[in-house]
Amino acid sequence: GCCGTTDAHIRAIADAVAGLPSRPIPPADPVVTWLSGLEPLALRPDANFLMIGERTNVTGSRRFANLIVAGDYVRAVDVALDQVRGGANILDVNMDEGMLDSEQAMTRFLNLIATEPEVARIPVMIDSSKWSVIEAGLRCVQGRGIVNSISLKEGEADFLAKARTVQRYGAGVVVMAFDEIGQADTTERKVAICERAYRLLVEQVGFDPKAIIFDPNILAIATGIEEHARYAVNFIEATRLIKQRCPGAKISGGVSNLSFSFRGNDVVREAIHTAFLYHAIRAGMDMGIVNAGQLGVYEEIPPDLLEHVEDILFDRRPDATERMVEFAETVRGAGKKRELDLGWREAPVAQRLSHALVHGIVDFIEVDTEAARQDSARPLDVIEGPLMDGMKIVGDLFGAGKMFLPQVVKSARAMKRAVAYLTPFMEQEKQRPGSGARTQGKVVLATVKGDVHDIGKNIVGVVLGCNNYEIVDLGVMVPADRILDTAVAEQADIVGLSGLITPSLDEMAHVAAEMQRRGLALPLLIGGATTSRQHTAVKIAPRYAQSVVHVNDASRAVGVVSSLLDADRKRALDASNREQQERLRFIHEGRRDRPLLSLDAARANRLALAIDPADCPAPAFLGGRELTDVPVEDLIPYIDWTFFFSAWELPGKFPAILDHPERGAAARELYDNARALLDRIVRERLLTPRAVYGFWPAGSSGDDVVLFTDASHARELMRFPMLRQQAPQPDGRPNLCLADYVAPLGCGVSDHVGAFAVTSGVETDDLARSFEKDLDDYNAIMVKALADRLAEALAEYLHARARREWGYGADEHLSNEELIAERYRGIRPAFGYPACPDHTRKGSLFDLLGAPAVGIELTESFAMHPAASVSGLYFAHPAARYFTVGRIDRDQVADYAARTGMSQVEAERWLAPNLGYEPEG
Repeated sequence: GCCGTTDAHIRAIADAVAGLPSRPIPPADPVVTWLSGLEPLALRPDANFLMIGERTNVTGSRRFANLIVAGDYVRAVDVALDQVRGGANILDVNMDEGMLDSEQAMTRFLNLIATEPEVARIPVMIDSSKWSVIEAGLRCVQGRGIVNSISLKEGEADFLAKARTVQRYGAGVVVMAFDEIGQADTTERKVAICERAYRLLVEQVGFDPKAIIFDPNILAIATGIEEHARYAVNFIEATRLIKQRCPGAKISGGVSNLSFSFRGNDVVREAIHTAFLYHAIRAGMDMGIVNAGQLGVYEEIPPDLLEHVEDILFDRRPDATERMVEFAETVRGAGKKRELDLGWREAPVAQRLSHALVHGIVDFIEVDTEAARQDSARPLDVIEGPLMDGMKIVGDLFGAGKMFLPQVVKSARAMKRAVAYLTPFMEQEKQRPGSGARTQGKVVLATVKGDVHDIGKNIVGVVLGCNNYEIVDLGVMVPADRILDTAVAEQADIVGLSGLITPSLDEMAHVAAEMQRRGLALPLLIGGATTSRQHTAVKIAPRYAQSVVHVNDASRAVGVVSSLLDADRKRALDASNREQQERLRFIHEGRRDRPLLSLDAARANRLALAIDPADCPAPAFLGGRELTDVPVEDLIPYIDWTFFFSAWELPGKFPAILDHPERGAAARELYDNARALLDRIVRERLLTPRAVYGFWPAGSSGDDVVLFTDASHARELMRFPMLRQQAPQPDGRPNLCLADYVAPLGCGVSDHVGAFAVTSGVETDDLARSFEKDLDDYNAIMVKALADRLAEALAEYLHARARREWGYGADEHLSNEELIAERYRGIRPAFGYPACPDHTRKGSLFDLLGAPAVGIELTESFAMHPAASVSGLYFAHPAARYFTVGRIDRDQVADYAARTGMSQVEAERWLAPNLGYEPEG
């Protein structure tokens, strides 16, 4: 955010983002609305409906309001995080509560969510009825947010003045259908007010039409008041007309208002919202403040319920409300469990194969494949006929959001089984011209050198394979030369790179530079957890003249690859991608311009803790200990299933996701399969979790954490240099460093630091390969996803044990939810993550612990192998909190290089994502 800088600097940034002539800006797309948090959000004419998260609103969420009023902003940020993980594209933030200093609350909360990477990446909608609160938010929000709202109710002069302020900050604006007379409720009034506001904004203010979002007022229906009967249809009709008469403008609304009369009946409310959005989106509604938990699938609304709902939506009969109220009493509660149906086995073989592929059923796949072969002239005809027809249905359903990733991977498993059955028959025809199956194209995929993480890459490969692309998967830790030699030898159409750890970002840039040096003309795809559109634009794309596209999930990969391999669509995609990357480079340069404190000033603003001996208890033992006998079943209660579903691209918090109206069925099936595999792992002892941990006497020396052999501090054992925040901190907060949480040497108080390294089992890769050998990508990916969760569970389990042995956690009685939410004292930061971003310090950590003794090794890029491993330090002080170091300046990098024994160039390479300047050379 911008807080902590001068007003002049805020205005300069706002003017730049708004497109005023302070520096050249890439040309705008004439049909695309751009919003952004840390990442851009493009609202194209054909874009999907955008969900605006409504739970960070004190007037709409009792839980959020209670947290804010109580001053518990840390847990309030968790509410925002839940919204993002639940699928929100934009975050609505409202602090209009009588007991709050709303300006201060808005400022504090926006500054906090700016430090939470998952939340900070999406745009913020600053929502308030008080203009002073909106201005407070505008001073803090990063990227291009949205003001909610302005209107004509105070007249044109007030409207224009506020619009010019919004424009100066570069934000989009929600315009309510209000004027001096009052709120618009008829179609004619809604359209007339919006047309008037549109002309004022465009003609007098010079507002970009694409940054205007009209809210024509969604009002409650079925209230028993006759005048309210047409409120829903009025909104839908007005939406269609406003989009025609106000070109470029967008339409939004608060959907939950519509069903207010049926509060307490979630079945009816869900149906009303779902049906309303189905029709409103078709009329042109672009976004809305929606509770995702109260949305379903239009086609799945029972016909009798849908009839009653659409009667009140469209005011189709005079007794619609009475009939709906009566019918609502009959549809409370949950639906019945679906029975197993084998009726599809009576269909012709082509339809049976299609059904098996769509539903991922492998029980009859060989039998049906043989039947299809008997009916075909060649085995290849089965692949290019019924099998590919079935996979085309899978691809279409996935692209339309009607199938989810776990289901697609199961479809791929069925397809592989069928192809494997046909392979021996095709081998007999190997020499015949044209006997090979025709594919959409060939893609070389690899996890780059030094990195061992491949779940995301494997998922992308499976999804592309389902869409008839030939995949050459080179595996993990693949050097640049091998990637490019293979691409040339295989005559590949596209190269895809993946990586999880931050050093992989440099390796990807190196591969891009090598592709340019060799003169390759292949598109390059970039993906992985630490990658981003911005890093791809700033660090990778400039090194390679061909298309370089960031693909953040498997669902996008198919569309990107198909466009890149079609000449006409490639031109359009490439032009749009290059324009977006130019914008990201511009935004990045603007961030680099924001001032940082000197290292001396940041250290002067360190966290000054009152060191109380009671806060520094002695642990039960010193040195390291190994654990080689932790049963998997003991770790299951510690599993955070939310991240398991995220790995399968099913966003949503567990266990609520199991009842999600759209993703719930897929989530329940995935969960059941995961638990079944987990039961097998336990029963057959397929994984052996192992750990090493310990405690050492310690103290802080400046920004270093120093460990000693014994309590006398006579002999230094290990030193961990840490980094300090250098960005100016708002509200008088300190510039943090992990060393601040350890008692300074010489203060007279004895302190200690812990360390740990855990893995869920060195057997993971072999177990995954055994599934792959059986053509079971579904369980191969599943076992790796479970291993990741078990490693995190073991880290949580071990931390609880460490807290007890350290003497301050003996009285803990926390639920799994409280453990996941970290409602305990102490932290366990990991090297390579926000509070200590340098991966190289893992080398010292592993030396301290002797981690190889429990089977955990480091690659040349300091990735842990097995991939399902976790390591870090333990800090016990009650004040210890996680934080993000963020951008650092040249003076701190030089100081850190000297403290670690690295050259400045080497330090800059390892800390590249944190540099607040462009390194020389």
